[in-house]
Amino acid sequence: MGRSKNVYASVKSYSQRGKLLKRADYQTLAESRDLEELMTRIKNTVYGDSITEVQKPYTSQGIESALRGHLADIHYSIAKTAGDSDILDAYFMKFIISNLKIILKGKVLGKTQEAIETHINLRAEELVKQRDIIIKALVAKDLEEAVASLNSVQFGEEIAKAATLYNERKNIQIFDIYFDKILYQQLGRAVKNSRDNDVVKLVGMDIDYYNLLSVIRGKFWGLDESQIQDLIVTQTPTIPRELLGRMISAATVRDAFNELTNTKYKIMIPQIENELDAVSEFERAFEVALYHSSARAFTKMFSFATIIGITKLTAFEVRNLAAIAYAVEQKIPTDVTMSKLILDEE
Repeated sequence: MGRSKNVYASVKSYSQRGKLLKRADYQTLAESRDLEELMTRIKNTVYGDSITEVQKPYTSQGIESALRGHLADIHYSIAKTAGDSDILDAYFMKFIISNLKIILKGKVLGKTQEAIETHINLRAEELVKQRDIIIKALVAKDLEEAVASLNSVQFGEEIAKAATLYNERKNIQIFDIYFDKILYQQLGRAVKNSRDNDVVKLVGMDIDYYNLLSVIRGKFWGLDESQIQDLIVTQTPTIPRELLGRMISAATVRDAFNELTNTKYKIMIPQIENELDAVSEFERAFEVALYHSSARAFTKMFSFATIIGITKLTAFEVRNLAAIAYAVEQKIPTDVTMSKLILDEE
């Protein structure tokens, strides 16, 4: 049964891939003079139906929210077609994790429930009947109460750790890393049972991305070795525990980067002196590489890797569209917008 489901899901992934936007489509969207014009142009793409609910006055936030709801539907339908898959379930968790990040960071910043609500889309939670969890955190009066409302969920402990470390460091990005840790931990566990080499490589690269960035960011923020160690999830053959250990105990961020010299990621080592810019450049280079590895998943017909590939490519697509909506709203020049998107080089 599993095999025929995979074949069908793989065929579906190929057809979905054929519908992905091209560079020229993005260019046309990015050239919109305002959000009104952008909405008209999106209506002429495969995303036309997904934005019909967006109310005027248009905001980039409203457009992004509608697109994320649509993406949840796409991912849910891919996962359902493929049958039970811990890996696809882990990727689907991204929607829920992303909303929890927004809620907890909103609480830290003292935002009202109404203000936070404009930034979240609950379609994914509705699909997997998890809406209550999010609503409880959303209506909590402050960070402490929101964290307490989540203590019974499977990753409550990590959320409590994030809040503790945030209170000590007052760096809001700590929530991003800890929530990502929840996600990549799930992914690591899921891929452990896979005997499909293409899948292991594809998902392994995502785990490397998380682990390496967590180490680099942790060093940049001045976390101590045990705090950084706590962020690490399952290692992969490409970036084993020893290598991560050497990076964690390296004297500087630059020394940590240099530990990658003998790995397949050496071409991503940033050459800039400024640490903040170096971290950003490394993150960007890695994301581009993740995009290309997802596109390469389509070289073998009927493989499960194609199903993961399309899941990731559609997520990149929605992210690009959200970036365009924001840029149009902020009147950012088209060439700047295009340079920030993650696309095929053409």
